[in-house]
Amino acid sequence: MKKLLKAFKRCAVLGAAALAIVSLQPVSASAATPPVVGGTRAAQGEFPFMVRLSMGCGGALYTQQIVLTAAHCVNGSGNNTSITATAGVVDLQSTSGRVQVRSTKVLQAPGYNGTGKDWALIKLAQPINLPTLKIATNSQYNTGDFTVAGWGAATQGGGQQRYMLKATVPFIDDATCEGYGGLYNGLVPGEELCAGFEEGGVDTCQGDSGGPMFRKDTAGDWIQVGIVSWGDGCAQPNAPGVYTEVSAFASAIASAAASL
Repeated sequence: MKKLLKAFKRCAVLGAAALAIVSLQPVSASAATPPVVGGTRAAQGEFPFMVRLSMGCGGALYTQQIVLTAAHCVNGSGNNTSITATAGVVDLQSTSGRVQVRSTKVLQAPGYNGTGKDWALIKLAQPINLPTLKIATNSQYNTGDFTVAGWGAATQGGGQQRYMLKATVPFIDDATCEGYGGLYNGLVPGEELCAGFEEGGVDTCQGDSGGPMFRKDTAGDWIQVGIVSWGDGCAQPNAPGVYTEVSAFASAIASAAASL
C-alpha cells in the first residue's frame, strides 16, 4: 500500500493535484516547487507523439491508435469510453491541429499491484495521424541523459498547465537511487529507472504520470525508455524521479497491444 501511494504522487486526479513530468514540474506531494522546475516550453511539433489524457495523466502514441501510459493512471482493464486523448498541440487551448479522440478499451499491466509493472495501454476509437514513439526493447538506452515533456500543475494542488514543457534529466543507477533511502528502499530494480539531479531542481511531479521519458537512439530517432511513475516529492535534493523501465516490459506491451 505504501508503494501504491508513492505511485499516485505523480498521478493526477481530475480536479486535484495532477502528476507531472520533470519538465512539467507541477507540485510535489510533500513540498511545493517553483513552476516548471528546470523546464522550458516545447515547440509546436517538437514531440508529436505526446498525448494528454483527460484523467490528468500523460502518455505517448505507441501506435496511432494505442497510447502507452502508466498503470496507476487507469482503473483496471476492459471496455472504457470515458477517457479523452488530446494530441497534435503544445497549447491545450489551441484548436489549430488539435486532435481529440475517445478511448474504447484499457489494458492495465497484468499483475499490477502498485509496485513495479507501472504501464498500461489505452485503445482509441480511431487512429491519430501523428508520428508514434518507439519503445526500447533492451537496456542499451537505459543510461545517459533523458528528455521528459508534458502538461502538469505548476503549483502545489494546482491544475494542469496550458503549454507543454520539456526538460532534461540524467540517469541514476539503481544502487545510488536506493541509497537515498526512505521510499527509494522500495525501488524495484529491473522494472524501474531513476533519473534526476543530486541537488534537485529538475524532476517530474504531479500532472504528468504516464508520460514518456525518452532519448535519441543510435540512428538519431527518439526512443522511449521510461514512463513517469513516482517520486518522493518533486525536484528535492537526493530524491529523483522514478520511471517504469520500458525495455523490461517491451514484449508484454507488444503482446498486449496486439490483443486490443
